[in-house]
Amino acid sequence: MEEIKPYATAGEAIRDLDNGGRFYNWFTRAEDNVITEAELSKVSGAFFGKQQMILFLEMALSRLNETDKAEVLSKLDESLQVQVQKYKPQRLDTLQTDEKGKLTSSTIITGVPILQESKSYVNGFIMIPIGKAFTIVPIMDLYHIYEFTEEGSAYQILVAHSKVVNKLRLPETQLTVGGVWKKFTSSFGENTTMAQELSGGVPTSYESINRVFEQLESDQKTTNYLEVTYFMK
Repeated sequence: MEEIKPYATAGEAIRDLDNGGRFYNWFTRAEDNVITEAELSKVSGAFFGKQQMILFLEMALSRLNETDKAEVLSKLDESLQVQVQKYKPQRLDTLQTDEKGKLTSSTIITGVPILQESKSYVNGFIMIPIGKAFTIVPIMDLYHIYEFTEEGSAYQILVAHSKVVNKLRLPETQLTVGGVWKKFTSSFGENTTMAQELSGGVPTSYESINRVFEQLESDQKTTNYLEVTYFMK
């Protein structure tokens, strides 16, 4: 998770983004009036994630007026133009909307994060690969979990970011955050289907894992959360 400092002008954005890429990007050139995927990757910190790069770009350009933003976008090469259309994040005006929670979609939203440090706050887990098998890990062990609220409203969503990737915590003030909707399995201790499926040990194939999670979804035992990649004040 990284803090974004939004660009103030089109010129500033173009100078920063038209950077030539990393030293091993032989075929990109700085200040050639073309912004490539390698150059955007360098600034965003996203080595392989196209969706993450486009999320960064949308947030970094969010304070520009429409004319300046269009000028910057016109410098993107053909490949990046395609990625912008494919991965353009949804921007939610409010947390109270039916549009939230579309799994794997990028979302930008504004609110106040309140860190939840109690291990018992979320009774949920995710599966992670260990060699050829999988293990179940409480989500609170891997993520910082926040209640994300709107000013003057009691409505909230869950947002999270990895403790492993970045130990930085979100400041408890009004922020704009950007991330991808994911889900974890909740109420594991109460779920007899999961207990029966795992009675012989942890599943060792994607097919068995998918079968378990499909059953959990039908039992409404999953919870959506926004995994935050970037934030800005």
